Amino acid sequence: MSFSDAGNPDAGMIAAGNYAALSGILPYAKKSGLTSFSSLGCIKKALHTKKVGHTGTLDSFAEGLLVVLTGSLTRLVPFFTLFDKTYEAVISFGEETDTLDPSGSVIRSAPLPDSADFEKALDSFRGNSMQSPPAYSAIHVNGRRASELAREGKLQDIPARPVTVFKSEILETRLTPENRVSCARVLFHVSKGTYIRSLARDIALSCNSAAHLIGLKRTKVGCFSLEQAAFADELEDFTIESVVRRTENGSMSSFCDKVRQRTDDVRPQNEDTILRSLMSFDPNTAEYCGFIRLTLREGRRFDFINGKPLKAAFFEDFESLEAAFELYKKRLSGSCMYEPLNCAVFLPDRTFCGVVQTALSNTGGFRRLKYGFVVQKV
Repeated sequence: MSFSDAGNPDAGMIAAGNYAALSGILPYAKKSGLTSFSSLGCIKKALHTKKVGHTGTLDSFAEGLLVVLTGSLTRLVPFFTLFDKTYEAVISFGEETDTLDPSGSVIRSAPLPDSADFEKALDSFRGNSMQSPPAYSAIHVNGRRASELAREGKLQDIPARPVTVFKSEILETRLTPENRVSCARVLFHVSKGTYIRSLARDIALSCNSAAHLIGLKRTKVGCFSLEQAAFADELEDFTIESVVRRTENGSMSSFCDKVRQRTDDVRPQNEDTILRSLMSFDPNTAEYCGFIRLTLREGRRFDFINGKPLKAAFFEDFESLEAAFELYKKRLSGSCMYEPLNCAVFLPDRTFCGVVQTALSNTGGFRRLKYGFVVQKV
């Protein structure tokens, strides 16, 4: 649901210029050339708030979908970061850089892979595996970013971690007359925490070659797609030819200038695009996040907002929580026995009200419901 839809409870606030109270989800199309954090500038200015957070970093050279949360919904960032993601990646073979992207220095060269060897290697990385993240990454090691330590020459090996490649598909290749792959554009559908730069490195190694990414475009995050994103129509074509041309011409700096102009100068049409693209947190998204849905009785909305002790009578469908809890108990074991069960609370008209939690008690039942957070404006 868009915030521009008729009947949206925030429509009056927008008309009155009260942007600061807005809580929503903004699918946003980041251009290549700026960090994910810098790309949020125009959103903060358009909504007149600093309460904005993205749910998964894109490297500076990368482009595509950022899912941004605003207002009270920034409390949901940890749930959104668990989403799987889909990318298109342009892999350049023959050279590996220290950053595994076009900004780095070449540290290794190797022959181009044979087309059949590349396809076989790509197939071998589908499924579950252990992946070593790039040295130049946002991962924290002893309280500091790995990229900072790498620049200072102080980084030790980052432990490998489990990742899953659900799908990999060759979309386009550039071949030499000897049927060697110089570039490939590949679709990857992966679990959270998967580095496509590392995938390119490891795939190349497995076919006795070397590689780095020269282009990366994120097209999906969980249930959100790039087509929904604000400014998606401003992204350039993403093909091997266009990415190679962009890299060879050194045009990333011009991309940076365009994005910076959009960040620094929030014109009325940009503000309107952001507002029209802002979405509500609805029951379908809540289910994708793993929440149990609870429907608040209309007469109890102010009790809920004011933090009165939670009771089963507050909710129209409390029995759904009881049923979910029984399933939850059967799946629990060991250290996760007492992790909270999160419930998203909605009014009958699907307006999001907040989050409540419960957990397994020592006696095997569930503990009394407690508040996670409340969206005060409902």
